Amino acid sequence: MKKLYFLFLYFLVPVSLFSQGLLDQLDSATPPQKEYVTGTFKGTRIINGQSVELPGKGDLQFMIQHRFGSFRGGITDFFGLDQAGIRIGVEYTLPFYDGRICVGIARSNYLKMWDGSIKYQMFRQSKGYKAFPFTIDLYASMGITSLEFSNPNRTNYFSSRLSYCFQILWARKFGKWFSMQLSPTVLHKNLVPLKEDQNTTAHLGIAGKLRISKRVSLSVEYFWPIYGQNFADINNLPIKGPLSLAVDIETGGHVFQLILTNSQACFDQTFIGETNQDWLNGDIHFGFNITRSFSFKKGAKNTYKTKSE
Repeated sequence: MKKLYFLFLYFLVPVSLFSQGLLDQLDSATPPQKEYVTGTFKGTRIINGQSVELPGKGDLQFMIQHRFGSFRGGITDFFGLDQAGIRIGVEYTLPFYDGRICVGIARSNYLKMWDGSIKYQMFRQSKGYKAFPFTIDLYASMGITSLEFSNPNRTNYFSSRLSYCFQILWARKFGKWFSMQLSPTVLHKNLVPLKEDQNTTAHLGIAGKLRISKRVSLSVEYFWPIYGQNFADINNLPIKGPLSLAVDIETGGHVFQLILTNSQACFDQTFIGETNQDWLNGDIHFGFNITRSFSFKKGAKNTYKTKSE
């Protein structure tokens, strides 16, 4: 028996050591994993402003943004329902470069404005191997108004129709229920009403999302016009920071947002730089966003899905 016991150990120990060494080699050969954080926001817009989200790689997104008139009009204007501001646009995430670039084009009835945009996702929030704590996007848009010039007798230039918006979108998802984003913003308008008005102005956007259930969340968004600048008065009224509240509902086929805001305009250069209405005076607009995404990949279903979901 002793001989059998020693013979057993003689063969078992080398096999055990060999198998342990093989497992160590397999573990070292398996690269550590990085897990990207998903669903920072419900869609590509927080409310009026951009979020860090992109449509899925190779997906086309269609969006309708609708804002009624102010509640201040009372029953005469049916609390704003007799008036409407609307923006219709499409966005497409390019199928190459890992789906990090999204381009868009839209048209608004306010100022008869056409706008084009590009968004580039530099970093994505992740955990695990080489974790990164934020999602950071770069965003730029250009608007072209097609209204007739207010003074046709002077020399008017096409460049006077142009305005620009540049943003850094900096967001973090804190656990399962809360997300927050900062949006440092620079606006530039080639034409301003008065000589002393600044063509280029700086603003700071701050927004948050609180998840209520799997498909419903609450969002708030504010853009602060940073003090110490000569902002152009709009209709002889000083500009205000646009403050917006929303309920976000995801139905599977699209994302639907119900909105209260003091800005009727929907595109960057106007709702950030030309809002002159005040919540405290009853200048509140009801509105909604409807977002639908279409995938052209073979066998894909046409359901709403952002890049990070």
